[in-house]
Amino acid sequence: MFFDPAIAAQQALHRAEEQGELGPFHKEIVEAEEIFSCDESSEATQAFERLHHFGEQLPHARAFQEFLIYLTWQQVMAQPLPHHLQKGWDLCNRFLKRFGPQLEGSQALQQVLAMRESFRKGIGIHVESQETLISEEYDQEAFSSGD
Repeated sequence: MFFDPAIAAQQALHRAEEQGELGPFHKEIVEAEEIFSCDESSEATQAFERLHHFGEQLPHARAFQEFLIYLTWQQVMAQPLPHHLQKGWDLCNRFLKRFGPQLEGSQALQQVLAMRESFRKGIGIHVESQETLISEEYDQEAFSSGD
């Protein structure tokens, strides 16, 4: 990876705050992120799950969704469990489907694509799988005509 996901997470969360994406959950999200970042106990795992719960309620909060991708990678590094890898893969694909065309050529898009590749390798999806082929088709469309 050509960037540090922990730093990218902080930057994405900061953008989400600046852009007002966190809405009524702002205080709770910041508190959960602080717990996640400073602790490695079951409290950190609970904070991780709370942050993802907020993400489900804020599906159009682009910077916050990007934050969740990086956060999930941090969780994979702490607890390399298959369901965390799958969650990261799913988050990346949803993010790319929803926001990819708007982010063409951006650093955020390049970083999410790199994260998706890391999650893909972690869960062992091979290029021949249908889901990967669909994602690759997205990549080709997003960077060409967009249709």
